[in-house]
Amino acid sequence: MAKIKLSKGGFTPIAEGEHIFKITKSTYDEDFGKLEIEMVIASGQKHIERFSLIRNDGEINEGALNAFSYFAKTALNNFNLDEIDHNDLVGCYIKATVEHEKVPSKNDPAKTVTFLRLTDQAPASGFEKEEEKEKPKKSNTSGNINLDDLLG
Repeated sequence: MAKIKLSKGGFTPIAEGEHIFKITKSTYDEDFGKLEIEMVIASGQKHIERFSLIRNDGEINEGALNAFSYFAKTALNNFNLDEIDHNDLVGCYIKATVEHEKVPSKNDPAKTVTFLRLTDQAPASGFEKEEEKEKPKKSNTSGNINLDDLLG
């Protein structure tokens, strides 16, 4: 019998506030117009943005297309684009403010479901700002620097 070690906590959504996201995967189903953008923040927490670019009646979903267009142009830091391959987004960074929207569960109205909304999107070049906050600064407490060690 195999034993599976369990984690100490359950799923925790990304905290509200400003974060930098790296786009790690992009999947597009052309038949249904469904686009999924997988992202990760510096701490390793993941988020998926979903865009339904085609409505159930087969027509273009203008609202979703506008939202995706802004997202893509921001991630690529190029607001003059007319079209892209969704895979061009992989490896790009985007800064956004995470807001939580809590609504009653469809399955059990006594419970709530938390949806993440990315607002105030802006281009980013990497995790630099978040990593600086998370890592303590190293200092030379002795005050003595050996140049031979540094240059050697």
